[in-house]
Amino acid sequence: MVSKGQGKRVTISDVARRAGVGTASVDRVINDRGNVSEDVSKRVLQAAKELGLRRLLPQAHRRLIRIDVILARPELPLIARMGFEFRRISTTLDRSIVIHRTVLEDERPETLAKALAKTSCDAVVSYMQDHPVVHAAVEDLSARGIPVVTVISDVPGSARIGYAGTDHCRAGRSAGYFISRMTGAPGAIIVLCNHLGFQSHADRVRGLTQFLEERAPSWHVAKIVQGGDDRVRSELQLLEAFRAHPSAVAIYNVGAGNIGVARAIRADVLHRRPVFVGHELTRNTAAFLREGLMSLTIDQSPELQVRLAVNILLRHFDFFGGEQAAFPHETEVPIVLYGPENLPNPLPF
Repeated sequence: MVSKGQGKRVTISDVARRAGVGTASVDRVINDRGNVSEDVSKRVLQAAKELGLRRLLPQAHRRLIRIDVILARPELPLIARMGFEFRRISTTLDRSIVIHRTVLEDERPETLAKALAKTSCDAVVSYMQDHPVVHAAVEDLSARGIPVVTVISDVPGSARIGYAGTDHCRAGRSAGYFISRMTGAPGAIIVLCNHLGFQSHADRVRGLTQFLEERAPSWHVAKIVQGGDDRVRSELQLLEAFRAHPSAVAIYNVGAGNIGVARAIRADVLHRRPVFVGHELTRNTAAFLREGLMSLTIDQSPELQVRLAVNILLRHFDFFGGEQAAFPHETEVPIVLYGPENLPNPLPF
């Protein structure tokens, strides 16, 4: 017997009557004993679900779900961590869930749009620029019945079914808060990003500027450098910005390129060693924090993004059946702040 919440207990006979089959068939389906037609199995499982049978469906009756994880630039530490986390979670999933990995040569919207159009999987997880060609590609997938979940950077207003990531505006505001309290005296801030076509980077910059305007008006953003998440390009452009603003008190790197930032700071172009706030816990940022070169890194919890992305898709496909409510449904991935005193030892990647 099974129960439906606090109400009447549901019997096998109840399920059999609802499905229009015998109790023996219900017993075979519910206990996954086989020797029942696919049509009868579907009817029994549907009846059991409607009556409140709270248990996972027998594995044989779960559809195969193929998830295409599309990531560009795996040489970047964050993308490497995301790939690692998807590989790790794939070893824990039911065998009816298969994760495919697609690696792109670059992160241009046109490159991603082509990859989205070519996918033969049942669902897609990716990070993408907020660009018209990307919106169109996501819309086409939605029309084909292929759900898209974004990680790292969102495309709000698109046909994607969910975003499994952090609130980047709040991360930028947090950066502003700590910069204004760690610099000792107000002054200019240099900002480094990939480019502002990524929602994550644009929102972090927006959050920083909002906080400064509202809470710390004596600090200001003097220059936004778009370094393409390239360490050499970022270093060269930062050195130009430092020479133009030698009294800058802080640098906020909203993306990758932290090695380029470190090299630019070590060049001692600025009048004083700046407060350096960046993003993501990597081996490099951990080393910079221990050295004292970096003041704070804001991590976006890739492992939680991966778990949430997969759960959003499994819920979309009703994978959990009657047990749907028993599985936690996270709606936001928290940021984690790391300084030299709370670094994991050893690092988990």
